[in-house]
Amino acid sequence: MNGDLLKIAVPNKGSLAEAAASMLREAGYRQRSDAKELVLVDDANGVEFYYLRPRDIAVYVGEGTLALGITGRDMLLDSGAEADEVMSLGFGGTRFRFAAPGGRSMSVADLAGRRIATSYPGLVAAYLDSHGVTARLIHLDGAVESSVRLGVADVVADVVETGTTLKRAGLELFGEAILESEAILIQRRGAVAPPGLDLLQRRLNGVITARDYLMVDYNVPRELLDAACRVTPGLDAPTVSPLAKEGWVAVRAMIPARDAQRIMDQLWDTGADAILVTSIHSCRL
Repeated sequence: MNGDLLKIAVPNKGSLAEAAASMLREAGYRQRSDAKELVLVDDANGVEFYYLRPRDIAVYVGEGTLALGITGRDMLLDSGAEADEVMSLGFGGTRFRFAAPGGRSMSVADLAGRRIATSYPGLVAAYLDSHGVTARLIHLDGAVESSVRLGVADVVADVVETGTTLKRAGLELFGEAILESEAILIQRRGAVAPPGLDLLQRRLNGVITARDYLMVDYNVPRELLDAACRVTPGLDAPTVSPLAKEGWVAVRAMIPARDAQRIMDQLWDTGADAILVTSIHSCRL
């Protein structure tokens, strides 16, 4: 292995794996085409990718074996590894909540002395400790919602998306979210930033921004330009170019992706036409 390469751990499977690989590809890095590959060298970018179990990544980074890693905030905190979050990556969002039969009438204080089933005992233990609550944690690898019905636990602490699975098991959510998690880039705690980290962060931030914004192009009469630019101010300012059509200009600006349809409607009402919205692959701002 080349010691000069930046060594980065990437999830090899699970919900984070494909999204992480997709983001890295969009950021200009090579990614594996065969799921059986454990290591991939990207000489052009000076990076060596290691494909590991998502739950193990924080441990490897915390021990200094690998410089950086992509994992979930939940897995980092649950591991107790000597690693810290460098930046959030904007995908893989999850929420952790408590649930129990008749949970709506319960509070975190009611967890004292109870059996709590979870796949994240480190994470839950830290949360309970911060609230001064002592309980017995039952570590299960999955399907924790069945633990109450089977008499293994009184309460569960689990990932919640819609809550439908928990409701089917006769459980009700209670208390605040234990954690709001998402995919993150991590580095060993206290370590000096490795060469290549700044470039990686710039590229990843470029992808994140590009996913949040779209490019809008439209034509508008010059006398209506000010009104149109108030609709599309852009990040710094819109680009305005003269058209061959007398008295008209072409405008280009970045707009929030979530507001694209509303902005198109407003531009049309303002008097713009030939309104086109296109995706942005990456950017530097």
